[in-house]
Amino acid sequence: MDLGFHIPVFDIDGGPTAIATELADVGAAAEAAGATWLSFMDHFFQIEPTGLPAEAAMLEGYTTLGYLAAHTTSIDLGLLVTGVTYRHPGLLAKIVTTLDVLSQGRAVLGIGAAWFEREHRGLGVPYPPVAERFERLEETLQICNQMWDPANNGPYRGKHYQLDETLCSPPPINKPKVLIGGGGERKTLRLVAQYGDACNLFGSSVDDVSHKLDVLRRHCDDVGRDYESVRKTILANNPRPEPDTMDEFLAAMADYAKLGIDTVIVMPTTGAPASWIDAMAPVAPRLAELG
Repeated sequence: MDLGFHIPVFDIDGGPTAIATELADVGAAAEAAGATWLSFMDHFFQIEPTGLPAEAAMLEGYTTLGYLAAHTTSIDLGLLVTGVTYRHPGLLAKIVTTLDVLSQGRAVLGIGAAWFEREHRGLGVPYPPVAERFERLEETLQICNQMWDPANNGPYRGKHYQLDETLCSPPPINKPKVLIGGGGERKTLRLVAQYGDACNLFGSSVDDVSHKLDVLRRHCDDVGRDYESVRKTILANNPRPEPDTMDEFLAAMADYAKLGIDTVIVMPTTGAPASWIDAMAPVAPRLAELG
């Protein structure tokens, strides 16, 4: 089992002028810990599940990943997850391609249907009904695949998006893997089976994750996809680990490893995330021993 880090809080000790240095330290700490994944949220207002108000600090995700690309050398970089409503899919494919080129092939497209209505309304971003957002998500996945196919620069004609040319030069160094976030059983997990290289589920309970994986397996069977080819990741929040509860966390993760979870992603929520990552580093080799 691999270890990943997800940074949801930007209220950094020392204020805004300290953010850049702290995030550079986060990248160094994550790589030193042996983590394989580093991500940020795709939000413009802070979200309530962090326990912070909307007015708390929040950075734009892809700009932040570009900065981390220059301060890391090996770790995969992505958003957990890109909101499909925030960027036209042709531009999104170009943004992720740019990240991949500048990071020497380490970009991952984490994507989902978007949900935070307040920031859409607040910033004037259209917020279509959920059924339409999923239609747009599927078209976006199709467009990205076409944009990343150097043999196909032709048009794309969908219900919501029409592109005359899917030209993307330079191409990615490595075609970005697609991680689809969410556990919706009818739509999200079907899209994982059809288009995703990886899924991301909330680690709410072993029973819940086991059920979601069973649903994913059925979707894979329906579309003729090898279930084992899908990388399974969870965001650990039950229990949410801390350096002083590492043993309890590892005991809980052993049950997820038995389900076939490949990566567990943990979240520092302090104003000094690099130090928190340093303190959590000993967990990485112990997770690897779980399978």
